[in-house]
Amino acid sequence: MIKVLIVEDDYHVATIHGAYVRKVEGFEVTAQASTLASARREIDRLVPDLVLLDLFLPDGDGLDLLREAPAAAETRPDFIVITAARDLKSVRAAIRLGAVHYLVKPFNFAQLEERLIAYQSVHRRLERMGTAEEREAEQHEVDALYNLLRGPTAMPKGQSGQTMTLIKEVLQSSPDELSSTEIAAQVGISRSTAQRYLAEMARQGRIEVRPNYGTTGRPEHRYRIRQAGTQP
Repeated sequence: MIKVLIVEDDYHVATIHGAYVRKVEGFEVTAQASTLASARREIDRLVPDLVLLDLFLPDGDGLDLLREAPAAAETRPDFIVITAARDLKSVRAAIRLGAVHYLVKPFNFAQLEERLIAYQSVHRRLERMGTAEEREAEQHEVDALYNLLRGPTAMPKGQSGQTMTLIKEVLQSSPDELSSTEIAAQVGISRSTAQRYLAEMARQGRIEVRPNYGTTGRPEHRYRIRQAGTQP
């Protein structure tokens, strides 16, 4: 479970952000903080994995939290900046200080969900790679991590490369065909969202779709990665 701290001075907005986070499987909101001072205390007390960080706080600039957190510290959380600040100075500073994403207010659930799933995919991949300090990553592994976080530059409207990658990983790791319901549960998205991505992957010829007539009513489609050498 990925522990999340929400740093936001508007209680109503913080509550909405918390509700959004709880809708994404694999994330847990451990606390909310409305000031820099309280955020510092909660980070020390709870050691969250991820901080959703507003920049406009009553007692200072939210980016000070990133400046204060040593990049090499094992307990340093990751940060997704969530703010109304659109100026390039703030964006540039967030990037330089290591924020994994920068989300401009206002935004909807789908936009935050995409960032959270992207972060989750990197988190899971790093866990699978191991924690030994002497472990050396191959270039393809490094590329895969950055691609998971960034996603491809061109995707159908309303879809993200991160979610597409997660669905592909679920299918690749399964020895059996999967339904959209099973895929949605493993990725942490709704069934209808999974179906949209699967339809696009099928259109691209990346997966095979087989109708299952073993149940009453409409047949349930089952999916698997297209094997090399097979025709779309």
